[in-house]
Amino acid sequence: MKTILLGILTLTAAVSLAQTPAKKRPIAPQDIYRLQTINDPQVSPDGKLVAYVLSSVDTTKDKRNADLWMVSWDGQETVQLTSSPDGESRPRFSPDGKYLSFVSARQGATKGQLWLMDRRGGEAKKLTDLKTDLEDYEWAPDGKKIALVLRDPDYADSAKTKVRKPYVMDRYHFKADMKGYLERSAVHLYVFDMATKKIDTLTTGDYDETAPVWSPDGKQLAFVSNRTAEPDKNQNTDIYVMEARKGAALKQLTTWTGSDNDPVWSPDGKYIAYQRSTASGDFLMYDQPVLAVIGKDGGEPKLLSKALDRPVRNPRWSKDGQSIGVLVADDRQTYVGQYTLADGKFTKVAGGNRSYGSLEPVSAGSWLAGFSEPQLPGELYALENGTPRRLTHVSDAFLAPLELATVEGFTSKSKDGTSVSNILFKPANAPTNKKMPTIFFIHGGPVGQDEFSFDLYRQIMAAGGYAVVAVNYRGSNGRGLDFTKAIYADWGNKEVQDILGAADYVVEKGIADPERLGIGGWSYGGILTNYTIATDTRFKAAASGAGSSLQLAMYGIDQYTNQYENELGAPWKNPEKWLKLSYPFLKADRIKTPTMFMASEKDFNVPVAGSEQMYQALRSLGVPTQLIIYPGQFHGITTPSYLKDRAERYLNWFDKYLKAKTL
Repeated sequence: MKTILLGILTLTAAVSLAQTPAKKRPIAPQDIYRLQTINDPQVSPDGKLVAYVLSSVDTTKDKRNADLWMVSWDGQETVQLTSSPDGESRPRFSPDGKYLSFVSARQGATKGQLWLMDRRGGEAKKLTDLKTDLEDYEWAPDGKKIALVLRDPDYADSAKTKVRKPYVMDRYHFKADMKGYLERSAVHLYVFDMATKKIDTLTTGDYDETAPVWSPDGKQLAFVSNRTAEPDKNQNTDIYVMEARKGAALKQLTTWTGSDNDPVWSPDGKYIAYQRSTASGDFLMYDQPVLAVIGKDGGEPKLLSKALDRPVRNPRWSKDGQSIGVLVADDRQTYVGQYTLADGKFTKVAGGNRSYGSLEPVSAGSWLAGFSEPQLPGELYALENGTPRRLTHVSDAFLAPLELATVEGFTSKSKDGTSVSNILFKPANAPTNKKMPTIFFIHGGPVGQDEFSFDLYRQIMAAGGYAVVAVNYRGSNGRGLDFTKAIYADWGNKEVQDILGAADYVVEKGIADPERLGIGGWSYGGILTNYTIATDTRFKAAASGAGSSLQLAMYGIDQYTNQYENELGAPWKNPEKWLKLSYPFLKADRIKTPTMFMASEKDFNVPVAGSEQMYQALRSLGVPTQLIIYPGQFHGITTPSYLKDRAERYLNWFDKYLKAKTL
């Protein structure tokens, strides 16, 4: 009897132990390898299926690999369609819904080719044998043709020796991040015939033609082009239409001297919705797009969202053609809005403390949407009458073992009285009534905003025992056009006031330990880190990534010449302005903060010279510093091991200077 009882007790204990959930752990840099991301969701014509790209890390090759997946609209069935190590992108359903096309450089191809597979699975067939880059493509409504956007061929390294010919440039804009040095190479429109596999040329010349969309009757293509005398010197683009046949004439629909982009035909073919810039000048950095609608034959457009004073993007017609859905950036959120075509009435469809990132029509009252939340990476949802229903669960395994930071918003006041919206990350189970070491991690842009979305790096920093503050300084969007334009030609002034105001707030509230404050960021976040530590010595450690300080030295070595000449004036015309904005370097002897500088070797956005100069200045001044350069990377680091390395270096650097004192 005792033996039986003991066995029962042992079994009960084992079952109880098995049912006890595993203790969660803090997120760590190595979790970067585990995070999967969803991109480019597409709805089948019958609305029953959603195809998407799922990107995962291949640790053995130290790169991300993208495969195609599909989920049913009811969310009950999920299937992986491809598993090639070469990766796939840009899935598109054929108009009859039977096939799925995609782009891949399979079978040793040096260029991405167009492939076609039965949506039910099976081997894909290669459709094209292109010798140049496929930039984009779009199915014709009858499924018999596909519009292609192809870049002019590059013959620079066709010699037998494989030694590239010298770069020969005579353009005003002669370099760009990821693209490198820019010679005379345009992108043009072509039509691929599914039956004959023949490609016909639609456009030629020195101008680019992009973003082609077929009219519902399949007779015309609308597209975007800048056909000004010198396109490199402005940001003008217009919407054009042409018959989809060789030799057809182009018709210009829009005449706004700013930008007109992202055209989408109405289902009845009578209208085109698009994004138009608010300003009409040559330089549009501090601008916000508005939703516009124009007739198929041109005329005066309706500016539906002009009064909203918020940037809108991703216009999509509802299935019945009576309204247009958009994504709206608004004070730490991106929500779904909808404009009625007949009267221009605006309705907020779905929002909350989250960030919507994609939107596609499905049926009356239904949309496919993607969003993320502070403790949930991006997933796809059925949005039915404004209510989200989750379709994908790609982040479940990633989140299962993790303990994440708590995230909340707060508002601070800058010394000039400006109200600034911020986000605070606090370690899970952070002790109350105890001041914490705090990192101000500043977003880039500057035009952009930190939102209530999943933020991997800030979560990792919080897991390291830090309160982490995201500051939506002036220059950010989501607060109206005037807020965004406030820093025009006045860098490192109001933004620094806003960062210091947020610092004052968290110190006053007893959240941050004033003796253990750190600051960092990438791109404009790195630039602002430099401005801030040259202004105020309260920060005990800094990590400046892809930044610059001697702004005068950036002219001609980065990709922003048009911005500089419009916003600041040419250096020889306005040297005082350039020198004023270069104060972190020219007054580097004011900096007392130990600073780690980080950069990407092949960055043409904010070149490595900006970090090298500041490192050398602090090294010469005897301020503790370090320079980290990531080989072969562009402005945005993509190699997984480098992303992990960067996160580890952030933690190690801040730990060294912010945790040395135990209070």
